[in-house]
Amino acid sequence: MTREFAQPTTGPTDELYGVRMDQPDPGRSGQHRPGGTAALDHPDRATSTTSQTATGDAPTGHAPTGDALTSGQAMAGGVHTGPPEARTKPVDRRGARAGLQAIANRPAVQHLGLLIGYIFAGLVVTWPRVTYLAGRLPASSDSASYAWGFWWVAHQVTHLGNPWVTHYLAAPVGVQLGFDTLMPLVGLLMTPVTLTLGPSVALNMLVVVVPGLLCYTMYRVARLWLPSQAGAIAAGALFGLSTMITQQDWYHLNIAIGELFLPMALEAAVRLRRRPDARRAIILGLILGGVMLVNQESAILALILSGLALLPWLARRPSAERLKPAALASLVAAAIASPQLIVMAQQVLAGGASARPGALAHWDVTYGAGLTTLFAPSPRVASAGLTSVAALYHYGHPDEAVPTFGVVLTALAVLGGVLAWRRTSTRLLALLWAAAAALALGPRLIIGNRTYIPLEHMWHGTRVSEAMPYTWLIQIPGLAGFREADRFALLAIVPAALLAGRGLGWLLTHARPVAVVAIAFGVLEAGFSSVGPVMPTTMTALDRPIAADHSGDIVVDVPFGLRGGVRVYAARIAPASLLLATADGHPRAVSYSSWVPQASIAGVAGHAFYAGLVAAEYGGQTSAAQLRSAREDARRMRVGWVLIWRWKPLVSSYLTDTGFHFAYRADGVTVYRANPLP
Repeated sequence: MTREFAQPTTGPTDELYGVRMDQPDPGRSGQHRPGGTAALDHPDRATSTTSQTATGDAPTGHAPTGDALTSGQAMAGGVHTGPPEARTKPVDRRGARAGLQAIANRPAVQHLGLLIGYIFAGLVVTWPRVTYLAGRLPASSDSASYAWGFWWVAHQVTHLGNPWVTHYLAAPVGVQLGFDTLMPLVGLLMTPVTLTLGPSVALNMLVVVVPGLLCYTMYRVARLWLPSQAGAIAAGALFGLSTMITQQDWYHLNIAIGELFLPMALEAAVRLRRRPDARRAIILGLILGGVMLVNQESAILALILSGLALLPWLARRPSAERLKPAALASLVAAAIASPQLIVMAQQVLAGGASARPGALAHWDVTYGAGLTTLFAPSPRVASAGLTSVAALYHYGHPDEAVPTFGVVLTALAVLGGVLAWRRTSTRLLALLWAAAAALALGPRLIIGNRTYIPLEHMWHGTRVSEAMPYTWLIQIPGLAGFREADRFALLAIVPAALLAGRGLGWLLTHARPVAVVAIAFGVLEAGFSSVGPVMPTTMTALDRPIAADHSGDIVVDVPFGLRGGVRVYAARIAPASLLLATADGHPRAVSYSSWVPQASIAGVAGHAFYAGLVAAEYGGQTSAAQLRSAREDARRMRVGWVLIWRWKPLVSSYLTDTGFHFAYRADGVTVYRANPLP
């Protein structure tokens, strides 16, 4: 059988995690989707009208012909008499309706309709983010860095340059971007939008549509396992519209887009098991390689997920028929990911990805999720007035993550697991959910407001528990820099959503009133909406003179610093400074990247002008000799502009002493210009 979703004639259908998939209930096949499941899941089984029905012709020999036919006989036989127009118009209407029905029954049309519905739902639960398309972004350095990244990739594409290294940040020293949230694949795909509408518009467009895409990718893999169409649709919504993921979509787009690849990788792995051929192996390889070009943490999670789906299948009955497609998928993935892997290796060899073990250990204990937090109600319910319920959720880093599955998804997942517990696939999904959730707890156990450290152990000066799985994970070479344990909740929600879809699908059939209540509470828990400050994507009055200067001089922003995740130097930067860089095209002295290489810090700190500027920001005094050295250094580097976002008198005096003069003030920012050379 060659159909995509064709079922074996004996036994259940295909497998997930080494067991056969659940077989749809033939007695409820009409409930799988509007219009039945044949067209959606079995394209070759889609029904069609006969040519007789389409034309309205009566079968031969079933009605009298000729003038002897009476009106009663004509009506009884379905034959129209009278003018030709009267005979054809009703038939045309029936033909038009049949044609529209045939179009609506096409799988592509139904999938497109579902995707549009998911995207619309994503717009609703993330409101008012769609309004940011008018020219706003969250006032965070992460959002600004994504916009800068889109601009930089488009710039390098049009100039045929390497996007993984830049001298437009931390200028003139530069920064390696091998471990950055650059998303080169996404930036490449969005280059036409970036060049025509701008990087901020490209960023907001993606943020708006990603929740719907997440729903759809989960729906596709859920349809391979769940027996009902309604359950698969619910699994997609519970996944893509969850607060956990929509919060990442608001603030950490690379993580949200990386999450897309998890259900995609699982679906591709399952399809490869069903029919191990070259085409499906290449698809899996493209997915696993592509995620590396988006988000490296998501790549690790996608490898775990696809490995769990394929390894039992390979181990149970090793054969060339199975090993060859798996090897091909690995080769394709390595080839696609090779540019990212090469620049990461180069950065490691150059010391640009090193960090003090003690600093990494601090990150590990900082971002562990509490046990009660993972299963608490979503804080989203506060928007419906349920503030006392929302108070049950607690996490100390709301800008980083909202690591909770929510009460509705948790309850439905438990129900789905209980209903199908006899199936090995269900038990393995439940095990994956539990294992990933345990890793998300981090190296300490947090229950409520209390922290427990059973089997205490000192890890680079930090107290951790040897009873926690994450403590052992970070000791594996290459995984010590994972840093944020709560990210494993993004893996755990994949099996949880599948199990929850099973639970809700059963309720819709056997206990519809309960299902309605679950859906209502699920809507209250869905989505995320920020109430934080915003920033305009353009500041024309401030940036117009700088954009008109085509000298390529360096622009210095105050507060000045090289910031990001691991390793930082000096002060937190003004997020809007990166947005201005995308508009005026000047190199920036500030930087914001996931890893700040030590070479960049040393190079910037070694410049007398930057060292004196940092000292002035923190209230330090500078000698006359240091001022002369700073003045000469600024001219050698070609520092042309200084933007003071937060006024500090000492900085103003320092700039005057090092060869700059007040130029203008706009949008609340004071601008200094380098004095012309004598």
